[in-house]
Amino acid sequence: MAKLLYSASMSTDGFIAGVGGDMSWLTPYLGPNPTVDDLAARTGALLVGRRTFGGDDPYRDLPGEGEAFGGGWDGPQFVLTHRPPAEPVPGVTFVTDLATAVTRARAAAGDGYVNVLGADVARQCLAAGLLDEVLVSVTPVLLGDGVRLFDHPGGSTVRLEPISVTQTPPVTNLWLRVVR
Repeated sequence: MAKLLYSASMSTDGFIAGVGGDMSWLTPYLGPNPTVDDLAARTGALLVGRRTFGGDDPYRDLPGEGEAFGGGWDGPQFVLTHRPPAEPVPGVTFVTDLATAVTRARAAAGDGYVNVLGADVARQCLAAGLLDEVLVSVTPVLLGDGVRLFDHPGGSTVRLEPISVTQTPPVTNLWLRVVR
């Protein structure tokens, strides 16, 4: 069965997007990253939050704009939303509940990963005991405010154990397993 992996690029102070979902801060740090390239090759499906799906793109005005992994991945995408669009989007399935979204994404991913994109969807997966791994690409920048990697005020501690730590300067990749 496919594993659920939450992946994100994160500022050193813990933000995956700037104020209002701004992703322009990430553009200088895009580039070859063997760890992320390996993930893209092993990803069978995406499970994406609605804000992430419709949000800002760090590849704006670059090749790969509007495409997963900047064009480095192609496959089925499942967007978790309470507001599906009126018109279909090719290659994208809109799902209104987490259990159905995870079941369909896992089926589509086969033996690959279901890559979870979006802090709120990742938090929901974690709360439901569904999240298996986390990959964080830490960038050397301080944003000061924005969307946190994981935000759950009053929530319980989540233990993680390292799988690997790799560096593709200036980015440090932390691949972690969720301890159950």
